[in-house]
Amino acid sequence: MANVGSSLNMEEGLGVTTLSVIYASVIISSMFLPPVLIKKFGCKWTITFSMCCYITFSLGNFYASWFTLIPTAIILGLGAAPLWSAESTYLTTSGNIYAKKTGKLGKDVINQYFGIFYLIFQSSGVWGNLISSLVFQQDPPKGEITKEHLLLCGANDCMTTSTATNSTKRPGNDLIYTLLGIYTGSGILAVLLIAVFLDQIPNDSEENEEEKNIPVWSRFLATFQHLKDKRQCLLIPLTMYSGFEQGFISSDYTKSYVTCALGIHNVGFVMICFSGATSLCSLIFGKLSQYTGRKVLYAIGSTIHLSCMIFLLLWKPHPSQKIVFFFLAAFWGMGDAVFQTQNNTIYGVLFVKNKEAAFANYRLWESLGFVIAFGYSTFLCVYIKLYIVISVLILSVVFYGTVEVLEHIKPPETSVSEEKESRVEEMDTQTKM
Repeated sequence: MANVGSSLNMEEGLGVTTLSVIYASVIISSMFLPPVLIKKFGCKWTITFSMCCYITFSLGNFYASWFTLIPTAIILGLGAAPLWSAESTYLTTSGNIYAKKTGKLGKDVINQYFGIFYLIFQSSGVWGNLISSLVFQQDPPKGEITKEHLLLCGANDCMTTSTATNSTKRPGNDLIYTLLGIYTGSGILAVLLIAVFLDQIPNDSEENEEEKNIPVWSRFLATFQHLKDKRQCLLIPLTMYSGFEQGFISSDYTKSYVTCALGIHNVGFVMICFSGATSLCSLIFGKLSQYTGRKVLYAIGSTIHLSCMIFLLLWKPHPSQKIVFFFLAAFWGMGDAVFQTQNNTIYGVLFVKNKEAAFANYRLWESLGFVIAFGYSTFLCVYIKLYIVISVLILSVVFYGTVEVLEHIKPPETSVSEEKESRVEEMDTQTKM
């Protein structure tokens, strides 16, 4: 829905405003809810309840207006932070448990787990976009796009493509209802599958006596207290960049390039290439990281995205260059796979003892990137947006490099002592069991 939302609901910027509200709500949610809900209900039931919030947004789209989309966007955002924090915590904990049982390095197993997870997660973009394209293909736009209109597409788009043309004409309500019915049904099925079949991880819902005595307000503040860690502060630009780049590809690229030059019925097909590339590369990079390390993968992802953005600044999109739209989306997906898998992994590896608070920070700062990206989407020209994303990428690389330097010069005794403490805790848990 995010991929076609900015094109379906162009009036007064309702589409991008809704997306901005979602991530603003995620920020509020990230500050308070994840540590409390995960400790109270465990990862499994936090995931289950949070997914229900997504279904309400699908229902709100059946009658798209300010009075339906904004409230359901807030509900979705409140559920998003606990959902993603619980999923990341579940994967990290499961990876560490498996690593201890098999004698493997925890970070290598976690890398593989996140690679597999994002392979499956990003493949949803393939199926979701395929569904939207097949549905909208039943009512394709008629007539050719004028040369005057094409001059206003791409980097030159300064909100002029929001006026109705053959390429941006909204599909009929019957097709939109069909699409939303499929999405809503898929969401309900997903909730049932999680509730019935997902296992509780062993230490998912159990706490020791010290943890039980921690006051609720302290858990509320856990997200902010985690900012005392210098590494967390340095990772903020990198985390926000994830929101900036995803916001650009799902909102500005789809509207100002694909919809403007090819028509809304092609958005899904183009974004299938993005999701397919992200999905496949997530699995590849997850396995490759144990041989290359995360630094090499971050270098590859940054180079790919920088090259794509420079090309988008110079390119004049035209329907005759249809293949270019697909290749650009695929290359962007390759870079996105790096940031999705490695950002989650670096949080899981660096902040083992504070996973819930760390991943809550991850969603908070990534969501802030989304909010800013969608917030300025309605009044800035596309070329200015590209310059902003490029600047954030460069800043992210510099700050991430500082984190790697700090990790490199950290005394080895620290990591050894942490490993010993982890093993002692494991032995204590086994004794209690």
